[in-house]
Amino acid sequence: MTAPGVSPSKPAFRAPGPVALVGSGEFLPVMATVDAGLLDGRTARAVIIPTASAPEGTQVFNRWMTMGVKHFTSLGVEPVPLAVTDRRSADDPGLAAQLAGSGLVYLSGGNPAFLTATLRGTRVWTAIVEAWRGGAALAGCSAGAMALSARAPDPRVGVEGEGLGLVAHLAVIPHFDRMSSWRPELAGHLVASVPAGQFVVGIDEDTALVGGPDQWTVAGRQGVWLLSPAGRQRFGPGERIELPAVGAGPAV
Repeated sequence: MTAPGVSPSKPAFRAPGPVALVGSGEFLPVMATVDAGLLDGRTARAVIIPTASAPEGTQVFNRWMTMGVKHFTSLGVEPVPLAVTDRRSADDPGLAAQLAGSGLVYLSGGNPAFLTATLRGTRVWTAIVEAWRGGAALAGCSAGAMALSARAPDPRVGVEGEGLGLVAHLAVIPHFDRMSSWRPELAGHLVASVPAGQFVVGIDEDTALVGGPDQWTVAGRQGVWLLSPAGRQRFGPGERIELPAVGAGPAV
């Protein structure tokens, strides 16, 4: 049994699929509706890439793999876990080949700087972008969302680096509803430092910003915040946000 609206075989797409920037909640029941929506009309095949958790050790990495497999199996979707833990595995042509024919590619949480450094310029990242350009949905949760955007800070030392730039006109703050107690300075710092044409968005837990590159919709149980020097604007579930992308494109 497949999730409602999920196609058992890959249709022909002529445009990139949607991007989902998720504040938290990957592979949990609370995000099942969002994930089913991403797969709507797409191949019932989800590739799970928990690379960002690799620095936390094999046990943690395997736990995310197992959670992803159980989650998508419960949706009637074929799970394809990829054991990408370092640059060598990220450049493995066999692992990269498993991205072909996917309906959804999911980058889960952990260390955004490690995820970015591990994937950039590799066969797996090239295959991810090709799958997305071919119509697959692409989701990044927490560290995954940051890595897909313009900024990928290293949480260990607070040093910011460039993300993979698939949505290069956005800088993402995940867990936004809790970030004020974790890193209260982060929002102000990002707003003050982003260049012209780049937007800072705060995404609450169990919430996703879905769409791209210009038109986005809030999905999940909380909200998304558009941050600027003038203040903060909240968008609730189902509301749309226009964030124009000027010259933005994925860095392969």
